[in-house]
Amino acid sequence: MTAVTEQQASPKHDLLVRKSAPARPRRRSTANTAAWVAYAILVAVAVIYVLPFLVQLATSFKNDADAAASPVSLVPETWTAEAYRKLFLNSDLPTWFMNSTIVTVVVTLGRVLLVSLAGYALARLRFRGRNVVFAALVAVMAVPGIVLMIPKFLVINQLGIYDSYAGMIIPLLTDAAGVFIMKNFFESIPPSVEEQARIDGAGLFRVFWSIVLPMARPALVTIIILSFQGSWNELGHFIVATQDPALTTLTKGVAGLASGQLSEGSQYPIKLAAAAIMTVPVAVVFFIFQKRIMNTSEGAVKE
Repeated sequence: MTAVTEQQASPKHDLLVRKSAPARPRRRSTANTAAWVAYAILVAVAVIYVLPFLVQLATSFKNDADAAASPVSLVPETWTAEAYRKLFLNSDLPTWFMNSTIVTVVVTLGRVLLVSLAGYALARLRFRGRNVVFAALVAVMAVPGIVLMIPKFLVINQLGIYDSYAGMIIPLLTDAAGVFIMKNFFESIPPSVEEQARIDGAGLFRVFWSIVLPMARPALVTIIILSFQGSWNELGHFIVATQDPALTTLTKGVAGLASGQLSEGSQYPIKLAAAAIMTVPVAVVFFIFQKRIMNTSEGAVKE
């Protein structure tokens, strides 16, 4: 009886399987179509973002006539490095680059140290007025930088550091957004990590430097990238802090090229060649640290 029943039931079962079998390929084809559409959208967005940089790079290898005739062409009719030769031999670009490098490196290192110390103090230390300090920090983040240009000039001039590296560097060493980022990250680290270190006899600064700071590596990488990019591309502060041509940074120098100080004509190749040179250091720093910026904190204590 069992064998007969199975034989009778098997055709119905096979029929159901045959009817339901085409559903999987349809689902797979729909998923593949959605994936291809998503990839196409991502490629289109990537092209929109990358195209201006490619036009900039291609124009830097054109001559003035070719750049004026075909400003958005990606293939120069005549390849030439004349724009780069003029920048390095007939301008103060090496001096501008050196000044920007000095200021950017010092500001980045100093800002990473100061904002991490300030963020740790606001996250862990309990002192009177702590909430007021944090509220003031958030308020400073809401103030547009352009509003502080004139007060910044007055302070720099009053301190006697106008037209000096000190006047270019010191006002950029602190950053409210950086302190905010570090404070929030330090608060996400379990306090038990520090308690165990204190039981072993470590002091406050020892705990910060050897235990907490290495765990804040993702936040530090974020601060490094933001500080490097911000100080390298800074223009307004350098306009009010210096006037000496020997202290001109790359941003001020490139901005001066718009007035046609090297030669007559549109100077599109020279301007875009200088812009391409400015882009390289920031891109290198980002690609070096991009894999670490998304990492989570390491060394968590097992509870």
